[in-house]
Amino acid sequence: DITYHGPGQLVGYPILDLDHFFPDIHKYLRYLEEIFIRILADYGLQGERSPGETGVWLDVGKPNARKILALGVKASRWVTMHGWAFNVNTDLNYFKNIIPCGIDDKEVTSLEKELAHPVSMFEVKKKATAYFAEVFDVSITSTHTLKTK
Repeated sequence: DITYHGPGQLVGYPILDLDHFFPDIHKYLRYLEEIFIRILADYGLQGERSPGETGVWLDVGKPNARKILALGVKASRWVTMHGWAFNVNTDLNYFKNIIPCGIDDKEVTSLEKELAHPVSMFEVKKKATAYFAEVFDVSITSTHTLKTK
C-alpha cells in the first residue's frame, strides 16, 4: 500500500491554496489527472480515469489495464500537499517489490515502455507546466510561482 519515487519519474508536489481556486479536493484530483491525460494524448496514447481509483490509466476495463500516473494528495485548511508521480522513463522493476498504491491486480507502466523508446524529461516537464497553467487557469512565472489570472 505504498508508492515509489525514483529516477525517470516526473514528481510534482504543487502547493496551492484551494480557497483561491475551489475548495473541492475531488475536483483538484480530476484537474491533476487532466494534465496527464493531455500529455499522453500528445504522444498518441489514451489516458483514462478508472472508476473508484485515482491516477491515470491505459486500457481501463481491460485485463491489461496499466497505471501510468499515481496521485497522493493531502490538504490542510485547503492548502495542498503531496502530488503526483508520472512514469516517464522509469525502471519498472522497482514496482515488483511493492504493491503500488495497494492495487495488486493491475500493472504499472511508463511512457517509455508504451512508446518503446525513451522520452525527453525536459519535454514532458514543459508539457506538464503548460497544461497545469491551462487546466488551473494560472500563469506560471520563470520561477514556477503560480499567479491566478
